[in-house]
Amino acid sequence: MPDRLLFRLAILGSALLLGAASSRAGETAPLGVVELFTSQGCASCPPADAALRKLVESGKVIALGYHIDYWNFRGWADTLATKENTARQYAYSRSFGKNGVYTPQAVLNGREHMNGGDLAGINRRLDEMQQDREGLDLAVAAIRRGDEIDIEVGAQAGGATAATKANVVAVYFAPQKVVTMHRGENNGRTISYMNAVRDVQTIGMWDGTHASFVLPATVLKEEDSGGVAILVQQMKDGDTPGPILGATVLTNATTQPSDMVQVKR
Repeated sequence: MPDRLLFRLAILGSALLLGAASSRAGETAPLGVVELFTSQGCASCPPADAALRKLVESGKVIALGYHIDYWNFRGWADTLATKENTARQYAYSRSFGKNGVYTPQAVLNGREHMNGGDLAGINRRLDEMQQDREGLDLAVAAIRRGDEIDIEVGAQAGGATAATKANVVAVYFAPQKVVTMHRGENNGRTISYMNAVRDVQTIGMWDGTHASFVLPATVLKEEDSGGVAILVQQMKDGDTPGPILGATVLTNATTQPSDMVQVKR
């Protein structure tokens, strides 16, 4: 049987397992997505950067660091910041009905936000969101094969409806970056930054049914590439990020599919 067909059968099987198990409380442990909005020029951010590192190292969640640029005027321009990262944070602010933004801010599963330095609180909320059916209940997988990255998204449990449509988003992040700040609020500090986001692109639309997408494998061969996270994210008013339904991550060290779903046995 061709490898591609085996891969698709595997993700379909994951979707069926997830759909069946999710109806029985406690049988699944879907991974969450934590998006940390941070800045090298923010004195209160280092604890949150350390928390993000622990989340990455745990392997239990997809943890992404979005460096923003609105603190650059304080004497140190964040070397990892992009205006697009700042725009994503402001878009989340609109989604949450807030008038402003802050750092460090952690967004959990695209659904709510909290202080990014509260590691215990983040882990607790992810567990509670899973129990409240606000976790990741959609099977997503990605595998690098030759000159392609094949992405499979499972079908929505119970059948597709108009409400289940979502964007398929590729979030490209850098490998670990060690930065010493020479000015600003963190002057003299050296911090190791994990999974710093360098680009976000919408690569397609998911309509609630099983779907396949392809990226060129060259996106993982770029010099500044640590990997790519695939998020299936519902949108509000067309361009405002909302709940993340499913996700997976592929790094330069990944050789097998990652479906971001754990089934307790």
